Amino acid sequence: MNSFCDTVILSNFATHFITMIETLISSKTRVKLLLKFFLNSNTVSYLRGLESEFGESSNAIRIEVNRLEQAGMLKTEILGNKKMYTANKEHPLFNEIHSILMKNIGLDTVIDEVIERLGHVSKVYLIGEFSKGLDSDIIDLIFIGSVDKIYLLNLVEKTEGLVSRKIRYIIYTEEQFEKLDMSKFNPQPLLLWCKD
Repeated sequence: MNSFCDTVILSNFATHFITMIETLISSKTRVKLLLKFFLNSNTVSYLRGLESEFGESSNAIRIEVNRLEQAGMLKTEILGNKKMYTANKEHPLFNEIHSILMKNIGLDTVIDEVIERLGHVSKVYLIGEFSKGLDSDIIDLIFIGSVDKIYLLNLVEKTEGLVSRKIRYIIYTEEQFEKLDMSKFNPQPLLLWCKD
């Protein structure tokens, strides 16, 4: 009897989970918003900024932003005459959505197949379009540490096939990185992986 109850509970959970995912990804605009705010949770934007970034009507974006705000997934703040949006990091699904986006982009595979195999890397930052919360065919990374470039190139070539995206990277030693002016990056690089 227990096993039957467990099966029914799991079945109900699976149905609920599938319905939830379909709700989340039924709109391309919603997917863009989730990527924008939940990949880099420090992202702050306003309606007109999103309109020009996405190349979509403000009405379509407003509808989706309002839905995400009502669900508690986005927080708002009024600055002057602009309503600014940011991800609600306290939302119970924040980590799960972030993880789903990482998997969708292939960053989890990059971490597993490249970064963790290199050994002498202390940090990896995400830069470029993804750090802005925009989709791209290219994953841009900064590696900090002592890296065997030939081994890295082999790992990157294999991983590009798995994630169906190109991977570009810059390598800095610890000393070079300490001298680097991170404020020149717009937006600030997103820490993707840290050894400690």
